Amino acid sequence: MPGLYIGSTSGYSGKNTITVGLGLAFQKAGLRIGYMKPVGAMPVETPDGLADEDALFVRAALGLENDPAHTPTAMTPVVVTHDFKMDAFEGRLPGVNDSGDGGLAAQVRTAYQGLEKGRDVMLVAGSGSMYSGKYSGLDAVGLVKTLGIKALVIDRFEKELNYDLLLMLNEQMEGGLAGVVLNDVPPTFLEEVAGHLAPFLESRGIPVLGILPRDPLMGSITVGDLATRLGGKVISAHHKTDRVVSQFLIGTMQVENFMLHFRKKKNAAVIVGGDRSDVQLVALEGDCPCLVLTGNLYPNDVILTRSEVLETSIIIVREDTFTVAKKMENLLTRHKMRDAVKVRQGAELVAKHLRLDTLRASLGI
Repeated sequence: MPGLYIGSTSGYSGKNTITVGLGLAFQKAGLRIGYMKPVGAMPVETPDGLADEDALFVRAALGLENDPAHTPTAMTPVVVTHDFKMDAFEGRLPGVNDSGDGGLAAQVRTAYQGLEKGRDVMLVAGSGSMYSGKYSGLDAVGLVKTLGIKALVIDRFEKELNYDLLLMLNEQMEGGLAGVVLNDVPPTFLEEVAGHLAPFLESRGIPVLGILPRDPLMGSITVGDLATRLGGKVISAHHKTDRVVSQFLIGTMQVENFMLHFRKKKNAAVIVGGDRSDVQLVALEGDCPCLVLTGNLYPNDVILTRSEVLETSIIIVREDTFTVAKKMENLLTRHKMRDAVKVRQGAELVAKHLRLDTLRASLGI
């Protein structure tokens, strides 16, 4: 029975997005899918035992919550905790280098065999990069061979694409690479990637199954989630914390310069000191999704009243502006796909930009 491992060249590359998008597309085509994430890196307690947060999310997105085979522990037979790492470092893990009955890879294979029964195709999601887990004998390159399945590798654009790594992976996987997806490509690089890099990879025997353009919605976060992640407190317009933030602007400049930059930024949270009421008022009147006031400084009554009238939330945080800006940058780069809007958008991106027929032919489904 065909199986596909969805891995990546680095963490936070869009594995959940691609996995859900593929799963929904296959289901729409009438295929019965199974899903697992062999190694979980986001431990969460469930009534059935330790599970992985990402795996539970993807299970729900694919409508497999009520499937009796897809229990949390079956989907994720290995969950990485601090104790797990210590056991690995000190040689206490069972059969790390053993693919037989006693090894961790064997546990994954047994779980896979249980989940694949009655399915047309199995989707196996990776954690981290294709080399993550090597210390415990559970890296993706090894697991793909252990399970006898093919791999789709996602390479997310970050300053450039990892074409050298893709070439190395193709050699190491010895025919197991079904293809690659080049993800989150900025508009200014689309022509270069499509016209030069993709043909080069194809000429070296690496099928390019899709080039996904950068989508602002996929890198967005709600105001409420932002407040939680920043360790802040929402003090106004609490009913509007579902608004979306896709970028940010630091309000440390003069009002005239701020207005010039602000007009160019859509869905941008404004990070500003609590004492800069001039910038705060401009941002509120310009309909920003939220204000993030730094230094634990509360706004004056005029600003607070306007925020309620204009229904723009204000978040108070303790840290300084520079620290908050760095946190915001990381959040928007690495924020997980967790809401229904992103699931739909991700599925649409996959359906539109991935060569699903080519992938299905490679898998024989």
